[in-house]
Formats: sequence, C-alpha cells, structure tokens
Amino acid sequence: MRLFRELHQRGYAGGYGVVAAYARRLRQAQGLPPGHRRARQPLPAVAEPSCQLLTPRRATWLVLRRETKHTAAETQQLRQLREQHTEVAEAIDLAQDFAALVRQRQPAQLDPWLKRATTSTLEALRRFATGLYEDYEAVKAGVTLPWSISPVEGHINHLKMLKRQMFGRARLDLLSRRFVLAPREGQAQAVCPLAPSQVHAAAV
Repeated sequence: MRLFRELHQRGYAGGYGVVAAYARRLRQAQGLPPGHRRARQPLPAVAEPSCQLLTPRRATWLVLRRETKHTAAETQQLRQLREQHTEVAEAIDLAQDFAALVRQRQPAQLDPWLKRATTSTLEALRRFATGLYEDYEAVKAGVTLPWSISPVEGHINHLKMLKRQMFGRARLDLLSRRFVLAPREGQAQAVCPLAPSQVHAAAV
C-alpha cells in the first residue's frame, strides 16, 4: 500500500493490483518471504491527472505540433520537458525548426539548419542531417516546390490494402474495379482513381 501511494505521488496512474502483483514477483525472485497480509483496507482514492502523462509518443506529438494549437497544460508540459536537460532542449529546438521550415517551405533556412544539426551533440540528429545531405537535391526541392506525391502514395497504399483483402488472387481488371468502387473516407467512390499503368505497378 505504501509503495502504491509513493508511486501515485510520482505520477503513476495505474491500479493497485498491478503494483501488488509486481511486488509479489519481485519478492519471489529475490528469495524473500511473501509480505504479511493485513486486514483489507480501502484503496486510496486516485485523482485523475490534470493532463495526460508524458509518454515518448505523446512527447513527440507535443514537440511537433504547432505551438498555436497547444493548450495551457500542453505548453507547461513542453516547458518542463525543455528544462529536463540541455540536450533535450536542443533536440526540441532543432525538431521544431525543421518542422517549421518544411511546413512553411523555407528553403533559405535549410542550409543553416543542416549546419546546426551536423554539429549537434546528439548523434541521432547528426545521422539524420547526414542522410538529408546524401539526398540534398530532393530535400531542397521538397521544401521549395509546392508539389507532393502524398496523394499518389495514399492511392497506392489503398490499392495494396484492397489487394490484401482479396489475398492477392484478383486479376488486374477486378482489382481496378474494386479500387474505383471501394468507398474512401466516407465517399461512395474514389474521387481520383489511378491510371491502369499505375494500378498495374502497385499490384505487382
């Protein structure tokens, strides 16, 4: 019970049973006798956290989300995250700056950002910047030109899903018909079907 209270004070939001089972397994692994059973006591009330716990997935979402869309609690979480360590703050700054130059198409900011990233103290960011340098022309075009292959990639992924639904046994004509007639995003018909050559390329 005391362990559960201490964990709860540190932000744990799980149930008492999980903590009790873990403590029991831990005592068994260390060869300790089982804890003394006490009279059944009411479990302490666990208040709902004022904001979501900061998991790695949520921290990534919080960093890359537009700051104008942050709530007051999210802004506070992000500020606390920055204060954890200088390397964390550096990673947040570089990630947000890169997201901004991609969203706003700022090609003039690409080279300064790459220079900062390649001299970063974080190995993961240095590797990422090196990878961008290896495909520099395509990256520069991506933050300069308005065109995107995202719609085509979406169609191809949708087509592959339909192919898997038919266990890969559908011929090209049936697969093309399924693609055109299959509902997408609440619509009764695909609004922009692929050309037959594209259907064939994705199906192969």
